[in-house]
Amino acid sequence: MLKEIRNNKLRFLFIFLSLIGLVCVRFFEDVLFYDPFLNFFKSHSQNQSVPELNDVKLFFGFLFRYSLNTFFSLSIIYLLFKQLQLVKFSAILFLVLFLLFVILFFVVLRCTNEPDYLILFYLRRFLIQPLFLILFIPAFYYQQFSK
Repeated sequence: MLKEIRNNKLRFLFIFLSLIGLVCVRFFEDVLFYDPFLNFFKSHSQNQSVPELNDVKLFFGFLFRYSLNTFFSLSIIYLLFKQLQLVKFSAILFLVLFLLFVILFFVVLRCTNEPDYLILFYLRRFLIQPLFLILFIPAFYYQQFSK
């Protein structure tokens, strides 16, 4: 019994540390990642043009940030559900969704004369925030308890 309580404490400690990791990714975003849209979307962007940017650096900035968020998210999913099959499924979903959203982001950015800033804002939000974790956890709990 005591061993089970200790294991759960350790598990919750690691969940907490993973959440701190997600917070640190957000807190140190200016230092860790190349993203000229950080300040662009904080200001009134409707009357401004898209900031000067390096597409390759921006892609790798998105990739690095998404990878960090994915690592912490998959850690949380594993610690909550203790199912490697669920983690593998989540990892595939994270990969497919990254490819989909990064392609859409650059298509909207580069293939239109006047890119729609609202669409860019939300596509970028899915790339830089751990929103999929917020969607996956309730879905996996529902799936687990409906069996």
